[in-house]
Amino acid sequence: MKNPEQENLNRAQMPKGERTKPEDYRRLRETLEDLEAADFERVSAYGRDLLSGLKIVRTFPQGVTIFGSARLSENNKYYKEARKLGELLAANGHAVITGGGPGIMEAANRGAYEYGGRSIGLNITLSHEQHPNPYLTDTLQFEYFFARKVMLAMSAKCYVFFPGGFGTMDEFSEILILMQEGKMPKMPMFLFGKSFWRPLDRFYATKLTALKTIKPEDRKIYKLTDKVEDIVKAANKIGHPKIKTNYYDGFSAAKHDSSVI
Repeated sequence: MKNPEQENLNRAQMPKGERTKPEDYRRLRETLEDLEAADFERVSAYGRDLLSGLKIVRTFPQGVTIFGSARLSENNKYYKEARKLGELLAANGHAVITGGGPGIMEAANRGAYEYGGRSIGLNITLSHEQHPNPYLTDTLQFEYFFARKVMLAMSAKCYVFFPGGFGTMDEFSEILILMQEGKMPKMPMFLFGKSFWRPLDRFYATKLTALKTIKPEDRKIYKLTDKVEDIVKAANKIGHPKIKTNYYDGFSAAKHDSSVI
């Protein structure tokens, strides 16, 4: 009996590309042939999530991605600052990208939306974050966390982390290590709210640096600030890349000293 997955694979046309070698296609084909049906479907689902994200990311110039807690109300001081930041970024022609949920994400999107700028939400369903916020000009729902995080990184030329919980810390740590290890271009990275982030920075200095698990210069990858103007200034310095271009294009670990800062 013929294997339907194998038949689909046999009918598939191998993609064309100048940089891809025939042996790469052969290895990919052999890998797919060894997959079980459930694994094949899982890989396909991962691919659909990534392709959907890439499609929308290419429709706007790289902007500023803003992270932060989904649980802060509009009366919170950080919500107010995030809203102000979204407005200033939009006023300077920068797209504002968030995870699309409530709290800090809503605040940043709201500032950009109310000004009339591009306000993008890359959302995912969570127990406390069920629906996209109402201040979005563009939205995309992701099924997988990793695909969403890839798009939140790829869509930006500047990153801002407001106070948040485990999710915010996860996103901060991932982008931090990617920059540290040269897996992505070094772009401006801000931790907003000095009183909130300073204890973490001090921990890095007194524990990690002291133990030599990181280098002293690694702490220069990010900057603590209480001024939204610092972030807007950094975004303005980079400028406005053309639609369909991306700082990731052509980037490799071999060029780890590359920076757009």
